Amino acid sequence: MRVLVDASAIPADRGGVGRYVDEVLDHLGEAGAATHVICQRRDAERYAAMRGAAVHPLPKVLERRALRLGWEQSGLPARTLSGVDVLWSPHYTTAVAARIPRVVTLHDATFFSDPAVHLRTKARFFRVATRVALRLAARCVVPSRATRDELVRWAGGDAAKIVVAPHGVDRVAFHPPTGAEVEAFCRQHDLRPGHYVAFLGTLEPRKNVGALLRGWRRAVAGLADPPPLVLAGAAGWDRTLDDVVAAVRGPERVVRTGYLDLPVLPALLGGAAVVAYPSLGEGFGLPVLEAMACGATVLTTRRLSLPEVGGDAVAYTEPDAASIGRNLRSLLDDGARRDVLAAAALERAATFSWEASARLHVAAFEAAASRRVAA
Repeated sequence: MRVLVDASAIPADRGGVGRYVDEVLDHLGEAGAATHVICQRRDAERYAAMRGAAVHPLPKVLERRALRLGWEQSGLPARTLSGVDVLWSPHYTTAVAARIPRVVTLHDATFFSDPAVHLRTKARFFRVATRVALRLAARCVVPSRATRDELVRWAGGDAAKIVVAPHGVDRVAFHPPTGAEVEAFCRQHDLRPGHYVAFLGTLEPRKNVGALLRGWRRAVAGLADPPPLVLAGAAGWDRTLDDVVAAVRGPERVVRTGYLDLPVLPALLGGAAVVAYPSLGEGFGLPVLEAMACGATVLTTRRLSLPEVGGDAVAYTEPDAASIGRNLRSLLDDGARRDVLAAAALERAATFSWEASARLHVAAFEAAASRRVAA
């Protein structure tokens, strides 16, 4: 199985989508696929080190999004004429004029079901891209059953063409941190181990960070030594957070770390009293799984895919501030329950693997290629 991978849309910082593409690519070779990876120059060395990958870096000028999208529709089809069986586009968009079967990854359907949590132009663009992929691709890959069902419901997708391939977690990168790792992280940010609430993700409306801030304030109200709230992640387009943070007074404290590099994430997650992720909806919810793999006690919502990830190994809340405050305070007051959840989280996280995800991707590639043979 020879697969042309268009990884040119992957951003420089390795958030959820970037980690997904990196991990699946790294395991496709052992799952039976030889890959030709088209990527930005900054990623060429990374992908060249992966098993079974031949790398084709793009000119630097195509780092600009508009030019890259134009190349995707004009230059990429020329790469698909011979020598490969399938084109895999791992981030919604694909070459309309490609002459080999296409497999497209669709990460979530909230652009249809909850467009208000996205920028208007972004929601419109990804709705169009999703519909094109569902129509033209031989197979679409999604990370959860909830996403498959939402695409069928909102975008008219054919469930028979949608392959569910849950994400995995790298348990070398995401592990229960050592005491020294947690101490070093806490010293850097003026925290105490086990005495803070952590959030990891882009600070945008879909992640519900405003409600988390208000809920955290309810949860720690009246405590003589309230645990700080640590917001880790790149700034998004939520314009309300600055005002909510500015209203924090007295002994309460919010720490905004910005984007954190991968090696410090186990300390952030595993060193927290609770990792709170009260999202309004996810295609998968990789930060929840990564926190579980670090032995964290996680509080999240039952929206869309999140119960598929957390199962019975996490605590749940409704996404409003009052519910978040009530459930967060309950966890902060009950160390024994936190210990039980943390142990269950480690056990459940071990059932997710990138090796299994890669095998499901190869099955999607083979199903797509079989349509070409039949044609």
